[in-house]
Amino acid sequence: MTPAPRPAHWEDAAVRVDKLVVGPVENNVFIVRCKRTGDAVLLDAANEHELLLEVSRATGVRRVLTTHGHWDHIQAVTAMRDAGIEVGIASDDAAMLPSYDFVIADDAVYGVGDLRLRAIHTPGHTKGSTSFQLEGTPLVFTGDTLFPGGPGNTSTPGASFEDVLASIDRRLFTLPPDTLVLPGHGLDTTIGEERPHLQEWADRGW
Repeated sequence: MTPAPRPAHWEDAAVRVDKLVVGPVENNVFIVRCKRTGDAVLLDAANEHELLLEVSRATGVRRVLTTHGHWDHIQAVTAMRDAGIEVGIASDDAAMLPSYDFVIADDAVYGVGDLRLRAIHTPGHTKGSTSFQLEGTPLVFTGDTLFPGGPGNTSTPGASFEDVLASIDRRLFTLPPDTLVLPGHGLDTTIGEERPHLQEWADRGW
């Protein structure tokens, strides 16, 4: 018996977004697919490369966009590249990857069939941390920059709490309040839910 297809994590008439949770620290991997053309992109080749390759073949993934270079977000990069899928990363995090194909610049726009994903440089968790806004939808993929309840960890080398707060305030909190935040781990939230708490995060220091 053929298993029932998984429900989409989010979709509308033009877009389907699927979410996989992989690896020992439960990374979110998102596949963004243009319904009309069947083209797709994968956000963060985090882990479980055999699963990611199977899903990529089934959904038309041709490119990986990396939110940042921490180990748990890049374990499947080599396998994806070996399968002919190109991988991109911001220049400030490029040295953290075993290999890559292109550099993601701030405000660069990547076509996925009819869809457009815009890169938003959001440093702080790492120097090259990048979020991706899916134009024409209420979706932003924030990696480990913004979660429900605050910013990602800034206790690691090269991280900056001041920078991540500035990135959230100036680059993400300018998005509409109904924008759905899809982070690199855990559950979704919205810009409107998180925006009122910025000063609380600043006061607590993490």
